[in-house]
Amino acid sequence: MFLKHAVQQIHIPSYCPVSRAPSGGMPKKFQGENTKSSVARARKAEVKAAADTRKKQEQEDAFWKEDDKHVLKKEQRRDDKEKKRLEALERKKENQRLLEEESVRLKGRQGNAVTSTTGRKVTQAQIEETLCKEQEKTSLPEKGEKVKSYLDGSLEENVNRIIPEEGSVEARTIEDAIAVLSTAEELDRHPERRMKAAFAAFEEVNMPRIKQENPNMRLSQLKQLLKKEWMKSPENPMNQRHAEFNTPK
Repeated sequence: MFLKHAVQQIHIPSYCPVSRAPSGGMPKKFQGENTKSSVARARKAEVKAAADTRKKQEQEDAFWKEDDKHVLKKEQRRDDKEKKRLEALERKKENQRLLEEESVRLKGRQGNAVTSTTGRKVTQAQIEETLCKEQEKTSLPEKGEKVKSYLDGSLEENVNRIIPEEGSVEARTIEDAIAVLSTAEELDRHPERRMKAAFAAFEEVNMPRIKQENPNMRLSQLKQLLKKEWMKSPENPMNQRHAEFNTPK
């Protein structure tokens, strides 16, 4: 009883004081940086920078690639011009080589020189005169018989003057003179032997003109036009042969 009475005497307040937040609203949130969002933003910025760099590089490559086309065209034209120059030089060398081979073939054994005291080239008349003298040594004519001379016949054009221009060989010895006279008819009977050198000379002279007249044509088309002109040209040895056959006698 005593204990019960003591408990009743103890004063117990009806409420306990509770600490409250200071005036001013809710407590402040955490102000630190969010790691995940920072990584995402950095990755997005990196991807965008890489895309911008790639686009800029593509634009720059396209710009220089267009310029390279013009440069390549200029270089191609320069290379073609140099190639044509070398081909023309090679054709000249080939023609010279063919002429030298023909000259060596027509030359016989070396004999006594038939050149004059002034060292001039042997003319057609001098060749005939030399042959006449050789014949006089082997067989003298009978007494009273008139010796025929080249002066008795009609004068003909001195074709020996145009020999250098046509690329023929020059006769400077008796053997050379005989070879020239004896092989002239043989060469005319076989014009195909002179076809290659004649066509090379024809191409060298006429191809620049055909190119100038047809600047937009390809090389194969230009060669076809050149071939058509060659087939009709009087410089073609085959046409010269046909002209001889068709000439009335």
